[in-house]
Amino acid sequence: MKLTERVEHARLNHSMSADELVGAMSGCAFGAGRLASAADIYEEMVRDTDCTKFFGLAGAMVPAGMRSIVSELLRDGYIDVLVTTGANLVHDIIESLGLRHFRGTPDVDDVALRADGVNRIYDVFLPEHHFTAFEEKMQSVFSGLGKERLSIRELLSRIGGHIDDGDSILRSAYERGVPVYCPALADSIIGLQAWLYAQKQPLQLDAIADMREFIDLCFEAKRTGAFIVGGGVPKNFIFQAMLVTPKEFDYAIQLTMDRPEPGGLSGATLDEARSWGKVGAEAKSVTVYSDATITLPLIVAAVRARLGR
Repeated sequence: MKLTERVEHARLNHSMSADELVGAMSGCAFGAGRLASAADIYEEMVRDTDCTKFFGLAGAMVPAGMRSIVSELLRDGYIDVLVTTGANLVHDIIESLGLRHFRGTPDVDDVALRADGVNRIYDVFLPEHHFTAFEEKMQSVFSGLGKERLSIRELLSRIGGHIDDGDSILRSAYERGVPVYCPALADSIIGLQAWLYAQKQPLQLDAIADMREFIDLCFEAKRTGAFIVGGGVPKNFIFQAMLVTPKEFDYAIQLTMDRPEPGGLSGATLDEARSWGKVGAEAKSVTVYSDATITLPLIVAAVRARLGR
């Protein structure tokens, strides 16, 4: 084995920008080198004017504070197609109502929290009464839909049109015309509210109508790139579309803390995806094993600095 690429030790100074910090990691190994590679691949993906940019958002990213980063990526044209979880959209809507999430510590008495009407997501806390306001908002939106049959994407667009908050992911997508897909919407409080409404009023949602539209996007794209935060349903929904097209993803970035050994999709490597024909054999790809609330802001900040926007 011929050794040619040396480890270059990172050098830091007191006035470094985010891009300079990421650049200083480019000669390092382990997670630092992978993060720098992710920024390079993301920059190339965004600069590629023929590339349709898919963004998968799983995990509790909105409650953790990543909401504005995603909404600004939508507004500034960094995302062409968004696939996310119902939970992230629930918390996006709650924030849009002026109801905030709160920081704390995971070392608490959860039985006491229940008695106090407080819900916990690790070290994020949300008062139970926020969901009362959320329910009122959702029921109001559903009541205005009439008897029209809608796909999940169409429903989310309608919800985005009823939100008056520039930091909202759904509002930003609505204003930019970016489709938002949530294939497991029923597995969220939006889905629960839809079911409750449908017990007394007509509400027609087609859970699989989005499949044709989404696959058409993949067929029609000249080139494709996937930026996957977390894994789960958004990752699978994005990647599986390539199984029925003659194409494969040209760029792929995954930010995850899951491991491949248990065989779950969230930890599955991007190399494994090549065996399925989801990611191209020559695709530029990298998986960064770290907390996405750390890596996502660093990568986005570095690439924004390089592009000047």
